[in-house]
Amino acid sequence: MGKIIVAGIGPGDKADTTPAVLEAMREADAIVGYKYYFQFAKPYLKEGCECIDTGMKKERERAEQAFCLAEEGKTVVVISSGDAGIYGMAPLIYEMRERRGKDISIEVLPGISAFQKAASLLGAPIGHDLCLISLSDLMTPWEVIERRIKAAAVGDFVTAIYNPKSNGRYWQLYRLQELFLKYRSTETPVGYVRQAGRKEQEVKTVTLAEFDPEDVDMFTVIIIGNSQSYVSEGKMITPRGYYREEVTGGTKIGQNIMIQSFRTIEGELHRKDWPLDHKWALLHAIHTTADFDMERILYTDAGAVETLYNKVKDGTLKTIVTDVTMVTSGIRKGALQRLGIEAKCYLGDPRVAEMAASLGITRTQAGIRLAAEEHPDALFAFGNAPTALMELCDLIRKGKACPAGIIAAPVGFVHVRESKHMVKPFRDIPKIIVEGRKGGSNLAATLCNAILTFDDAEQLKPGKDL
Repeated sequence: MGKIIVAGIGPGDKADTTPAVLEAMREADAIVGYKYYFQFAKPYLKEGCECIDTGMKKERERAEQAFCLAEEGKTVVVISSGDAGIYGMAPLIYEMRERRGKDISIEVLPGISAFQKAASLLGAPIGHDLCLISLSDLMTPWEVIERRIKAAAVGDFVTAIYNPKSNGRYWQLYRLQELFLKYRSTETPVGYVRQAGRKEQEVKTVTLAEFDPEDVDMFTVIIIGNSQSYVSEGKMITPRGYYREEVTGGTKIGQNIMIQSFRTIEGELHRKDWPLDHKWALLHAIHTTADFDMERILYTDAGAVETLYNKVKDGTLKTIVTDVTMVTSGIRKGALQRLGIEAKCYLGDPRVAEMAASLGITRTQAGIRLAAEEHPDALFAFGNAPTALMELCDLIRKGKACPAGIIAAPVGFVHVRESKHMVKPFRDIPKIIVEGRKGGSNLAATLCNAILTFDDAEQLKPGKDL
């Protein structure tokens, strides 16, 4: 009996074929493979070695031919491009031996795969967890392929795409892009290499949103980065995480933990291109709640955080009024002292209970009425009471309050959504709103803190007042 060696010859450049594969081809009595790949093998074959081609899409016939030759006592090398175990002939050879019941020796020699070669040309895009997906549905139902695409996108895997396109298969790559854009940032790096390792080689890097499926053919390998991937000096890089633990810049342990937390949150955001001041508020909101739904429900007017910070900085904003004492308690005392800001809640004022009883309104409504009389131009922050927020809206419409800004984050089930809708029409007042039923005193306080520390946003260094 002869034997079958299944060998990956690499992506095409002779420098990328391993010495073990070269030696196997030199010793072969017969080479079996798709004829396109013979050009990479022939320089190494001994005189008299047969080259047997069964044509494209004739893998089973190719494997059968290899077994027939091996049964004649010959050493047969079955060649695949790249690595023979990755969308190559190796699994089929083993399956066929089981079906034929023959005791033929099989050896598999690994090769440099197309995705590895493409990755090296792109830089270092596969430095972390990755998966490979073929878009060919000749032997795998599209429903299965689509489930795998979704899993890769949701799981934040670096994803290499094989068989992205053919003459009859034109729409699948568009669908893959559509699915990835549902779960990944538009700025996710995408690298693709055509004819990797061959003279026709082309290398390109774009974003997921910019990627054009029409720029791809069947000889292209595509690599989609994960949430950590980035492009630097034209090279695509996916960090392994060696520098992640080196959180520096904080003066205290608590601040360094907060910096690390913010970096983690930023890396897991679905959208990467949020405006800086919105992102700063968003990071604070998620850090406080551990709720990534904030990315969907946190609303800020354009430039609201930066505008309010500038009012603090130039001294025109001197007071923060809150609906309940828990919000006031959550605003960092160090920041207030550093910036010369006073945070006040009127619930403890003896006038509040009297006013509420005499007018038949809630104590938080009464507190806001008193606050508007004494500090009509304050930043008003609501984390609990929708009736208090509705009271402020009424006072604004009557010209009795002109807030520097509004943080609308009351929580609950009665009048909560409506109170937030009532704030939106005041277009000249900078607003931060937690949409829907969610909210809370902790959220209102952390959004105040985001405003007071906006000067740290660009360097992503939260927590200096801890």
